[in-house]
Amino acid sequence: MNSQAIDLVWGAKAIGLEINRSPRQTYWLLESGRVPAKKVGDQWVAERGKLRAALVGEAAPDTEVA
Repeated sequence: MNSQAIDLVWGAKAIGLEINRSPRQTYWLLESGRVPAKKVGDQWVAERGKLRAALVGEAAPDTEVA
């Protein structure tokens, strides 16, 4: 048995709360593939850790490594 449980966020509303976006913004982000989520049946699902990583990557400034 896997000792690491995957922390899933179910539903666009819950995903929006997790990423601090309005419902309209969240649906646009989900439908355009700009957040790491998948549609299962008629409901969106995302892994909490991947959502946070995507937001951190989005907010990080562009830097060059010498």
